Amino acid sequence: MTFTLPRLIALGALIAVLFYAAALCWIYLQQEKLLFAPERLPSDHRFNVGADVHELSVPVPGATLSVLHLRLDRPKGVVFFLHGNAGSLDTWFVNTTLYRELNYDLVMLDYRGYGKSTGRIESEAQLHADVQAVWSTVADRYQGLVRVVLGRSLGTALAAKWAVKHQPELTVLVSPYCSMSELAQQHFPLVPSRLLRYPLATCEDMAQLQQPALLIHGGKDTLISPQHSERIRARAPRAQVLRIEDAAHNDVHLFDAYTQALRQSLGALNVKNNQLVTKSHPG
Repeated sequence: MTFTLPRLIALGALIAVLFYAAALCWIYLQQEKLLFAPERLPSDHRFNVGADVHELSVPVPGATLSVLHLRLDRPKGVVFFLHGNAGSLDTWFVNTTLYRELNYDLVMLDYRGYGKSTGRIESEAQLHADVQAVWSTVADRYQGLVRVVLGRSLGTALAAKWAVKHQPELTVLVSPYCSMSELAQQHFPLVPSRLLRYPLATCEDMAQLQQPALLIHGGKDTLISPQHSERIRARAPRAQVLRIEDAAHNDVHLFDAYTQALRQSLGALNVKNNQLVTKSHPG
């Protein structure tokens, strides 16, 4: 069979289309492998935490979630921390000295398949339901106390969704994105957004938040541009942005400005008779 140049071009185009279609199919079916990078821990792993940190196992449909809970004697409130897409509680449950100094309990979970949590992530709805299940386990302890939700990177969308439902006294989003669809378009412009099964629409949810929010972003973050925080601020009625110019995506928490912002923001919150009271700070 003789192939003329037009036929070769047509054949090449057909092969390219088939490869593109196959790649899109793989992306649609394997999104969990692209979005989530869990560190798995053996079931008998022992966390190097203080005696005031309790390890919980929270049952959810088809899995059991691993949770660490710093519990102080008479806490001012709680920080509900939703971590990023990589690692596990073994690397995320840090800076506990700061929370002890500020008299806040700390609650942090590993998502399905992370750390000692069993099961696997199958949908965005499942992620939100798991977050709510963990909160429901500890919520009674914090009635009438300060509630702060802190989301980091992937966890910022989960924190935003939770915050809309519970309207905590403060929402802190570190390296947030307006939506996973928008972020994917920036990094993978040839992939149609309708294929994304995890839209994680932070901007949309934050527009419904009526309480204060602090958005912290590194000025040198090349994974999630600081413009995402600006877009969220434009939607959220009471959000403020702290941009740490020399910080990137993975090291923003190492800067003094990050710690100072948390110390000031958490220290300023009080709840008295179910009413939020914010202390003023000089300067």
